[in-house]
Amino acid sequence: MEKLAGLSEESLNINQFQQDLLNWYYENARVLPWRSDPKPYYVWISEIMLQQTRVETVIPYFTKFISELPTIKALAGVEEEKLLKLWQGLGYYNRALNLKRAAQILVEEHQGQLPSAVKELMLLPGIGAYTAGAIASIAFGEAVPAVDGNVLRIMARLLESRADINNAKVKKEMQTLVSQMIFKEHPGDFNQALMDLGATVCLPNGEPKCDKCPVNTHCRAYKNGLTATIPVKVEKKARNIDKKTVFVIFSKGYYALRKRGAGGLLPNLWEFPNEEGYWTENQCRNFLDKMRILPEKIVPIKTSKHIFSHREWHMKGFFIIADADLNHSDFTWVTKEEMDNQYSIPTAFKEFIKLCE
Repeated sequence: MEKLAGLSEESLNINQFQQDLLNWYYENARVLPWRSDPKPYYVWISEIMLQQTRVETVIPYFTKFISELPTIKALAGVEEEKLLKLWQGLGYYNRALNLKRAAQILVEEHQGQLPSAVKELMLLPGIGAYTAGAIASIAFGEAVPAVDGNVLRIMARLLESRADINNAKVKKEMQTLVSQMIFKEHPGDFNQALMDLGATVCLPNGEPKCDKCPVNTHCRAYKNGLTATIPVKVEKKARNIDKKTVFVIFSKGYYALRKRGAGGLLPNLWEFPNEEGYWTENQCRNFLDKMRILPEKIVPIKTSKHIFSHREWHMKGFFIIADADLNHSDFTWVTKEEMDNQYSIPTAFKEFIKLCE
């Protein structure tokens, strides 16, 4: 593995880099609701939402979340069902559950306030080095780095590094280098400038907008025509594929749902009944018979796919109009309105939710 060299005045004019980057940021910074009022709580919620999720998607979620849960105390006391409903569509639902766990710790041990020190922040559920650095620098003015995938990509190109930026040791070395570069008078602005640069200019997949980059004169990869090949991409392990048969069961104005378990993927969320593998209509009828549900009509549903970080669900299914005893069933029966407003159903089932219109 390539070892990263330390920064020097010869390798990078840090003062000029800071000036070029921040001048660009102050003219081009994205207008975001958590930036206009960077309370520690707002920064925390936004950074957790932004993990694995695009800014445009997060903005309406953030606005509604803060409206419903305006304080750490409110978050600590929210019912889990309401919390998951507010999170529905963002995915990676453990993020929401960790938010509540962390809020409860903050209420019990920190008078409902976020600490400013990175080490203390990292003791809270769901807060790693990047999120802790973002909160500490943006909300509290601490001169600490916030190194995410965008910043790693920028650093690799600046230094013309061919090291694997997904490697834990390389990430740590990059974090040390960014610590040397950070503008100590306005560390939050510096970190957010790097975030914006990576999100809008120094793009992945070999398509950066180098002609618009405010720091291209500092970039070795740009000078040597290597931005398309840096950072080096390490081939990812193929995702596991799970085949599933989903049952959308409608009876007397109600749809059948069931709640997932507390552990594993999509914990505590609601889903349409489903089984592993692709089932035939006869297998479907046997399943319904065991559930004491009499089908009046069974219509096949075309295959849909949902991609998680390490696995894929390939789903087909059946839309079933049935006569069911709603009071004696293993399922929870809900109306479409209740489904929309009360029950948190993962995005994985969005194609099946559409069938309930």
